[in-house]
Amino acid sequence: MQQVALVTGGSRGIGAGICQALAGQGLAVIVNYRRNADAAEQVVQSINRSGGNAVAVQADISRPDDRDRLVQQAFDWQGRLDVLVNNAGIAPPRRVDLLELEETEYRQVLEVNLNAVFFLSQAVVRRMLAQPGESRRVIINISSVSAEFASTDRAAYCISKAGMGMLTQLLAARLAGEGIGVYEIRPGITATDMTAPVKEKYDRMIADGLLPMPRWGQPEDVASIVAAIVAGHFDYTTGQVFYADGGLHIRRL
Repeated sequence: MQQVALVTGGSRGIGAGICQALAGQGLAVIVNYRRNADAAEQVVQSINRSGGNAVAVQADISRPDDRDRLVQQAFDWQGRLDVLVNNAGIAPPRRVDLLELEETEYRQVLEVNLNAVFFLSQAVVRRMLAQPGESRRVIINISSVSAEFASTDRAAYCISKAGMGMLTQLLAARLAGEGIGVYEIRPGITATDMTAPVKEKYDRMIADGLLPMPRWGQPEDVASIVAAIVAGHFDYTTGQVFYADGGLHIRRL
């Protein structure tokens, strides 16, 4: 029986890398995207040309109706869902001191990065528990080192990722007895569209010794961890936080 994975924000960057990695392990993959249909279709075509099985589904996970439709289409496609990767997220509209942060900006980031993840996970788990047959079922939340590194000009983003950390623990505790493992991956400074505007800044910081492993992270660094979890290499674990950050989280003197 082929396992099926849903990857939110799967059309580019880390999400696209995860889709490719899971397809390479033989999973059927649902590539969720919000706006960029062309990029999502490129990921799907790349997987299918390589002998994999993928489909693109448009949905804005911050919208309840879209979430409901995404979940329905995901389960309808192959009749089941075994893996949910909550990867979709947005950067703050602007970097601004937290004392100047506007409520609309704050709510926009929290709605996508945390609230949508909670309610999408809730909806998927309900369906997972009702589906027939036994298989390894996994939820993986793609968070950020910003869950514990304070950036006062990105307050909403940091809060959203810290909240995802607790959500991971809550889901892991609730679902362990149901045979569903829940994990969190915290990427560090990773080369994506989101970090492109600050590339020069982080180039300098990395050159000055910010990271024990002195290079940018790549989407494949995160995808390889996802693939290992889904492959079952950590069966007797749940609630774990995996860092893909070149050692950034290590406290050093």
